[in-house]
Amino acid sequence: MSDAAGRIDDIVKANDVVLFMKGTPLFPQCGFSSRAVSILDHLGVPFETVDVLQDPEVRQGIKAYSDWPTIPQLYVKGEFVGGSDIMMEMFQSGELQQLVGTQAS
Repeated sequence: MSDAAGRIDDIVKANDVVLFMKGTPLFPQCGFSSRAVSILDHLGVPFETVDVLQDPEVRQGIKAYSDWPTIPQLYVKGEFVGGSDIMMEMFQSGELQQLVGTQAS
């Protein structure tokens, strides 16, 4: 396992909800990351973020780690959930609320 993969693995395992994104929650650097943060904020669930723009190794490594080509990427309890489109679909169906353990509408 590469250094980046090891760091990613540690982050995913150490946090119940973690979003790998472009930018920060207060200053997202792409619309998809902004939408992902908005969904999680609406759910009121505590979550960690990793700004992949600050670390090129993590930016590339996360794509290999999940076998998913795009960012943002959401992990819940160590499992890869998906990107912002999947998050939106799961939010609209109520599946995401169940996954993170909230009852937000």
